[in-house]
Amino acid sequence: MADHYEVLGVSRDANSDEIKKAYRRLARELHPDVNSAPDASERFKSVTHAYDVLSDPQQRQQYDLGGSNPFGGGAGASGFGGFGDIFESFFGGGASRGPRSRREEGQDALIRVEIDLDEVIFGTHRDIDVDTAVRCEVCEGSCCQKGTQPEKCDICAGSGSINRAVRSLLGNVMTQSPCGSCRGYGTTIPHPCPTCAGQGRVRGRRTVSVDIPAGVSTGVRLQMPGSGEAGPAGGPHGDLYLEMKVRDHDLFSRNGDDLLCQVDVSVTDAILGTTCTVAALDGDVTLEIRPGVQAGDVLTIAGRGITRLRGSGRGDLKVGVHVVTPTKLSTKERQLVEQLAALRKAAAPSISGHGQGLFARIRDRVFG
Repeated sequence: MADHYEVLGVSRDANSDEIKKAYRRLARELHPDVNSAPDASERFKSVTHAYDVLSDPQQRQQYDLGGSNPFGGGAGASGFGGFGDIFESFFGGGASRGPRSRREEGQDALIRVEIDLDEVIFGTHRDIDVDTAVRCEVCEGSCCQKGTQPEKCDICAGSGSINRAVRSLLGNVMTQSPCGSCRGYGTTIPHPCPTCAGQGRVRGRRTVSVDIPAGVSTGVRLQMPGSGEAGPAGGPHGDLYLEMKVRDHDLFSRNGDDLLCQVDVSVTDAILGTTCTVAALDGDVTLEIRPGVQAGDVLTIAGRGITRLRGSGRGDLKVGVHVVTPTKLSTKERQLVEQLAALRKAAAPSISGHGQGLFARIRDRVFG
């Protein structure tokens, strides 16, 4: 097999531009449509195959190291590229599909957004800065310098593919592969936009406004169609996904749509009952503590929890009671407590027979 560098007439250290120029010159000269010489078709195939190998960095490295593949496949092709082309010819793979479009849809983007627990109750609005691919404002996604436009490839005549004959056990079979000059686009960009390097998009920052609904929780993702990366060559945007992270609160926690907190009650207020004001996340609320309330009891304030994400209404605010026992008493206070103990004649402390501990009962009342 002839040396690929000799076929193209370039040195072994030629760069990609030199290889491409040599291929374009020889392809125009040897193309079967313009050259009727008997060996023109074979030489054209050799030139095209050499360019396919040397224009691909991976294949060129393999070739320079002494590897070869008569079917032009890359590493791992194992020499089956030709048979693949044969099967494609029989089953429709070799049919002309036309040039592929430079315009492609952009990729989706994912951003994590942190919000406070009080913002979850009614929802909130955020303006979020997104660092992503945006359309090039200089060429407006055309990929070309101003005043220029893509030109039809003179190698494939705008078809985006090259037909060639491959020898097989079944004889000569016509196969089709993407044009090596235009990469299958059917057009070339001789004067690419210097701002985006002919991509039609650049990295940039833009601001996205989003209304975060009430009731979201950590891990919930909000989809914003068309707010992701801009596609190449002015292609449509992908989608933007916002993944929620709800920050922990110092006083309140969450169980589904319910808010949980704790109130400290003195022994006397627990005995006699009282009324207090609880500073909830969405404003003050009055809490009635009934006489004889027990440590671990849970008092429910209906409709003061979190707005439901799906459905209507709000959850509840559940307040766990913590009875605070004084550790220091004055002489008079101790005398009064002793008088109360004598009047009530309470039984000595004993192990409870309820079958579960105090903390388990609190858990069941709050989370059950």
